Order: sequence, then C-alpha cells, then structure tokens
Amino acid sequence: MRELETDKLFLEYLTVVRRLRKDCPWDREQTHQSIRHSLIEEAYEVVEAIDHNDLGELKKELGDLLLHVALHAIMAEEKKAFNIEDVLKSSMEKLIRRHPHVFGETKVESAGQVKANWEKIKMSEGRDSLMDGVPKELPSLLRAHRLQEKASKVGFDWKEKRHVWEKVREEIDELHHSENKGTPEETEEEFGDLLFALVNYSRFLNVNPENALRKSTEKFIRRFQGIEQELRRRGKRVEESTLEEMDELWDARKKSGNGS
Repeated sequence: MRELETDKLFLEYLTVVRRLRKDCPWDREQTHQSIRHSLIEEAYEVVEAIDHNDLGELKKELGDLLLHVALHAIMAEEKKAFNIEDVLKSSMEKLIRRHPHVFGETKVESAGQVKANWEKIKMSEGRDSLMDGVPKELPSLLRAHRLQEKASKVGFDWKEKRHVWEKVREEIDELHHSENKGTPEETEEEFGDLLFALVNYSRFLNVNPENALRKSTEKFIRRFQGIEQELRRRGKRVEESTLEEMDELWDARKKSGNGS
C-alpha cells in the first residue's frame, strides 16, 4: 500500500514540474546549461544539512535536488532524448549490474571487495581508463582523494603509512627549495604536489580531506567572528585593531574552547 502511495505521489510531482515548464515563463526558459550551476549549489546544500545533522533541512534540500533531477529529465523528454522512466530504468539496471553479490552469485567478504568489484565492473562497461568517471568539476581535494582511491583498488598504492609521511616531508622540502630558487610556476607545481601527498596521507588516516578542510574553515570563521564580537563589545572595529590584539583574542578563544 505504501509503495502505491509513493508511486502516485511521484507521478503527481512530475505533473507539477511539467506544468511549471509549460506555464511559468522563467521555468520555461531554462536549459540544461542554464541551471547547471544551481544543481551543484543544491548538492552542496544537501551536504551542509548532513554536516549539521539537520534532518529537517535535509528533507527540504533533498526535495530541491529532486527538482533538478525531474527538470533535467523533463527537458530531455521534450527533446525526445529520454524521459524520467529511462533515468529510473538505467539507474536500476546499473545498481543490479554493479551489485552481483546482492543480485547474483558473486561472494564477497568485505566492503573493500565490494569496491574492488565495482571498479572492475565499471571498466567492463567500456571505460578506457580507471581514472575515467571522476568529474573535473569536483573540488580538487575530493577529486584527488577519489582518483587515489581508484588507483589503490588495483594495488597502485603505498604499502605503509610511514612511507606516505616521508613523501609528504619530501614534498615540503621541495616546496621550500622552489620558494627560494624556483620560478612562480615551479612553486605552484610543488605546492600542488604537497597537497596531493597530504591527500594521500589522509587516506591512511581514514580522513576525508575535503571534509577536514571544510570543518577547519568553519572553525576559523567561528573564531574570527568571535574576535569581531569581542572587539565590538570593547567599542572597536577589526580595522582599528592591531595584530597583537587580535592574536590575543584568538588565543583566548582557542584556550577557552569557544568557537572550537
């Protein structure tokens, strides 16, 4: 009974979106390209709701993301390219094909084996390289992490964590040398190599580098805003304060745990 209600609700939802495409001047003008940036924005808002563990907001943001799925499918339907049924069928077929341990006879003993099989199946689907399928539009830290994961699944990886850390230290030395004696282009390259090495090390720490940097950035924002609030309480603005004064407030907040 619940499945029937969901099916009915989904069809009603598609009817609403199709009417928007027909009767709303703004929605009618949109194309795959014109709302591309909004799709990325909505995906990040979903992530933000997850980060804040705000399930109420997550419900809303998932709805906004679903709207984009429906819009893109309906736009394609208008061009007779494909429709939402094709999207659902394609996704379902892919899920079944890439989970032979669930829908077939393949035996696995760990999540690691599932991931390894997943990559083998994707290669058998016609990809030329293991590196294919990781969008260039991903944030660079996340993209580096995903590419390194893919290489690791076929054995192209460091054996021990200490060797990865040695590589990080080597890249730090190379960056320092380039900073003093290299060109700006060489320094940029060495800085990138250091970040790539740190992403590698993050995998051995079981840390997602994108999540880690996002949390550190948010922590910086909270602490700096705390400095601003304290300065306002003292009747001053940030622009009127010295570095020493702001450092003192920063250290005080850090020691107290406020804004951590």
